[in-house]
Amino acid sequence: MTKNSIVPPNAVKGDVQGNDGSTVVSSGEHKNLPICAPYGVISIPPSGEMAVVLPLDDGEVSLGVLATAENLSEGEIMLRSSGGASIVLKNDGNVLINGRVFE
Repeated sequence: MTKNSIVPPNAVKGDVQGNDGSTVVSSGEHKNLPICAPYGVISIPPSGEMAVVLPLDDGEVSLGVLATAENLSEGEIMLRSSGGASIVLKNDGNVLINGRVFE
């Protein structure tokens, strides 16, 4: 078996729907999806965001929503809520909390 003969799973993207972020509608409806996230990061994607769904051997998982860079430089991290609160870890060691700089 070569890597060229392996058929990758077909991920799809679609709109998050519902109050718990576990339903994504693309060419079909994907319900009760577990949400994949880095350890320690837990979030419920809001309705209307574009999410990616990946099939697994025993079901499907939402990989999360498509993100935009939002004025970040390479290597920086932002946590943001749908209400507008944010924390940014800057490359220079500063932390921005709702735009306020902490050294």
